[in-house]
This record gives sequence, C-alpha cells and structure tokens, in this order.
Amino acid sequence: MQHADLGPLRVSRLALGTMLMGEATPADEAHRMLDAYLAAGGTFLDTADVYGDGLSEEVLAPWLRAHRDEVVVATKLGMPVSDPPGQGLAPDRIVAAAHASLRRLGIDVIDLYQVHVPDAGVPLEDTLEALDGLVQAGKVRAVGASNFPAWLLSWAVALQEQHGWARFVSLQPQYSLVERSIEHEILPFTRWAGLGVLPWGPLGAGFLTGRVTREDRAPAGMRMGAAGDDLEEAPARRAVERNFRAVDEARAIADETGATVPQVAIAWLLAQPGVTAPIVGPRTAAHLDDLLGAAELELGDEQVQRLSATTAPLDRYPDRMLAEQVGVDVERQARRGTREEVV
Repeated sequence: MQHADLGPLRVSRLALGTMLMGEATPADEAHRMLDAYLAAGGTFLDTADVYGDGLSEEVLAPWLRAHRDEVVVATKLGMPVSDPPGQGLAPDRIVAAAHASLRRLGIDVIDLYQVHVPDAGVPLEDTLEALDGLVQAGKVRAVGASNFPAWLLSWAVALQEQHGWARFVSLQPQYSLVERSIEHEILPFTRWAGLGVLPWGPLGAGFLTGRVTREDRAPAGMRMGAAGDDLEEAPARRAVERNFRAVDEARAIADETGATVPQVAIAWLLAQPGVTAPIVGPRTAAHLDDLLGAAELELGDEQVQRLSATTAPLDRYPDRMLAEQVGVDVERQARRGTREEVV
C-alpha cells in the first residue's frame, strides 16, 4: 500500500474508519479487521468520540496496546457526547474531550486531533488557541478540521499562521464520485494551502457498492435505506439518474480491469489531485478485504475521465462567467497547488 506525508505524519493512502466498531461490528471481528488492515500495509486509523458515544475508541484500546507504534491514530471532537457531557469547541471542553479520548484509547498522544464540525457559538480564535495548547503540551501531534466550508477553513489557517499556532494539516470532507461539491472551492484551497484531504463517505453511503438500483433505491440493511430526507445519504439526494450513470460506468471499468465497483470508485478518488487518504468504513472483514484491493488498482487517465464526466459538478458563478466571458481556465487554476508548483 502506498503512503503519503500528512503534516508531521506518514500515513497509508487508505485510512480505516472505525465508526461501526463496537456496534454494528463486534469487537472480536473489529480486531480481526484491524489485523488484516495492518497486514495489508495500512497504518491510518480514524475514529471520533461520538462514534458509539466513545465505544469505538474503547474497542480500539486493547488492539492499540499491541500495535501503537505501527499506526497513526486520528480522532475527532465537537459532536454531542456523554464524556465530557455536551458538545462544541469551547477551550475547556476541547481539553477535557482530548483527555477523555486519550483515556478511552489507552494512548499517551493523539496523532491527529480533528474538530468534527464548526462551532458558531465560540470565537474561532479561542478554539484554535486551545488546539495549539494541546500540541504544545505534547498531547496531540497535529490538528485538522472536518466538515468546514472553504471560507472558514481559510480563515482558520490564516489565524493559525498569524498567531503562530499549530496549523491544520488536513481536512476531512465528504467526497466521492457522487458527491463532488468540494471541487468548487474547498479542494482548490486545500491544494494551494498544502492541507491533506481525507474523504469520508467515499462510497456515497453504500451507493457506489452497486447494490442500489433504479428499481430498489433504498435496500434494507444499508445506511441509505434508513436515511431521512435531512441526511446526506437520503435516497432522494443520492439515488438520482446522474449517479446511476456513474455506477454504470464504474461497473464497465470494473469489468475492464477485473476489479469491483467499490474498488473502482475508491481508485477514482485516489487519482484526484490533493487527496491523501479516503476513509473506508467497512462493517465486516469481507467488506474490508474487497476495499483493500482499491489500494492496488491504478486507473488509466481515460478511465478516470470517463468516470469524472458522469457526475461533473454543475458550473456556477463566478467560474462560469470567468470561463465563458473572460477566458480564464478555471479548471486548470483549481488544480494548481502552491506557488512552487505553478510553472
């Protein structure tokens, strides 16, 4: 499995999400999956205090006692939990949440500590200073964000640089072949600022497994099947014709390469400039075994373009105006990175 730098960390290019461990995935099977992931070259585990209200972190603890030096551990805070009670990103709560996660995980330092969602009720400066305090205290090695809009992410990075605080090294956004909104502003910013991108939902909540069909748009036993209209995975939002065409194309490419539809979908993500490590969250060892194959699948440029064409984000202002009236190549500019990469 390939690896990449993420700030001061070195991580595998497939991250293992542990949201289901302890609930949908029993602890003994979770540990077998962790063993299989490590044996395949995986080194990057992602969890959160809200997953099972701390249960996911607790399930990881006994396995980490034997493998702590072999993996990078990422967790998140900010959503409602019971320990410490409440939610949000107030400074005292950030410190308490970090210590609670360290205790549940049974480790001395969190490699990547991520704010799960923004908190409009707390000044951004207060949140960022508290995160820096954890880094300075040696409790956290690096910090990241999740589910931040581009304007807030850029504001946060500017404040961190202005004050000399620990800078975000990553963003964890929703990104998949059927949810590409971050390509408008978020992804161009992360490329320019040098932040790693850790996509959650790389299979569109199961849509890109190929199990969802035009005839059965919400199969029982899938997250989509129980998703209300207010969730990202709602069938009305996900099971639309343009997305079904993406699955059709992924299936055709799977036939060409001897791969599976999920492997093709994740390989497409790995081919996107700026993406560091998609986070796969399998429920069973069999699911994990299939997804690990994506790490070895390299799509050709023509195959990547075919997939991209099925779900290309709609043009919008000002991109449309700049391209059509001014002649600015917005797509080329959006794919640029730092100044040193521009020629």
